[in-house]
Amino acid sequence: MTAIDALIVNRQVKLKPGDTIGILGGGQLGRMLAMAAARLGLRCQVFSPDPDSPAFDVVLNAACAEYADVEALELFANDVDVITYEFENVPAAAALILAARRPVLPNRKILETTQDRLAEKDFVKRLGIGTADYADVSSPATLRAAISRIGLPAVIKTRRFGYDGKGQAMIREGDNTDHIWEELGTKSAILEAFIPFEREISVIAARSASGEVECFDVTENEHRDHILKISRAPAAISDALAAQARDVAGKIATALDYVGVLAVEMFVLVDDTGPKILVNEIAPRVHNSGHWTLDGASISQFEQHIRAIAGWPLGKPVRHGPVTMTNLIGDEILEYEQWLTVPGATVHLYGKGPPRPGRKMGHVTLVEGKRAKTS
Repeated sequence: MTAIDALIVNRQVKLKPGDTIGILGGGQLGRMLAMAAARLGLRCQVFSPDPDSPAFDVVLNAACAEYADVEALELFANDVDVITYEFENVPAAAALILAARRPVLPNRKILETTQDRLAEKDFVKRLGIGTADYADVSSPATLRAAISRIGLPAVIKTRRFGYDGKGQAMIREGDNTDHIWEELGTKSAILEAFIPFEREISVIAARSASGEVECFDVTENEHRDHILKISRAPAAISDALAAQARDVAGKIATALDYVGVLAVEMFVLVDDTGPKILVNEIAPRVHNSGHWTLDGASISQFEQHIRAIAGWPLGKPVRHGPVTMTNLIGDEILEYEQWLTVPGATVHLYGKGPPRPGRKMGHVTLVEGKRAKTS
């Protein structure tokens, strides 16, 4: 631990209403974090290099500057009491500059693990938690060696900066691996065995600085074109498997000494021994698969994150009924009026401007209990 990290660890965060939270990133996650903070009487300031950031619309003060702009980062830090982030690819240099001035939660050291898929897999494996078989890949030759050991089909991913299916490719028998490596455009990748999963699930977990952990109900996720389309809570799995999934998420949060909300994505496999789970990825932030909590639970993932980083007590999540969250992707946002007529549905639009293919423009939550009462 560096001297800076030791200083920050010993700096106990305890905000009071009227204090200011700095948010790195101006997307819809930052927007919803700021809205949750406002309901609790906390102010937010957003830092983002994108002048069209939707989070800018809901805060009084915003800094539009590059993450390499040291002066802008210092001014931003001086205006806030604690700093958090809405996406995990915060440049390490920017996080270091900010951490020297204000507490950054979750701790910036966690990013070193979660920004690198290989480091993340190694971390999970050391905890004794199952993952897909994997191998480090740095050249066409090491890719061929990894395939020889792991087998095909397999998935190759860049070690950094991949999301929504970007920075990865499926490899099957007969594929030209040299061409796939060239198309990936990286010098550091990870090859993972393809998992013939029954379903994809995730757990949204929150951990306070004192070590308290609260998990939301396990969510079942459906992807289309590598982008999350639908989340359902609770997942269609046994109570025992759900408890195991929550335990895994809590174990990961505790091992990271995490403060805030994180998501753990998992696969459910069924073999001769019965169902089991494997961890796919860790997202050190609020997560798309937790959007159902905005309307479907007693506390949202966004408020839970704000409470954790403010040093406030966590809430006990209570789901209101079966919940479905549907992402509005690209031109689907133009159908928002149809959703407004659906009993039990709540429409969330992100204010992103003109739709683009593959871009998340909003989402809809549908709580079955609310629908039943209005029928």
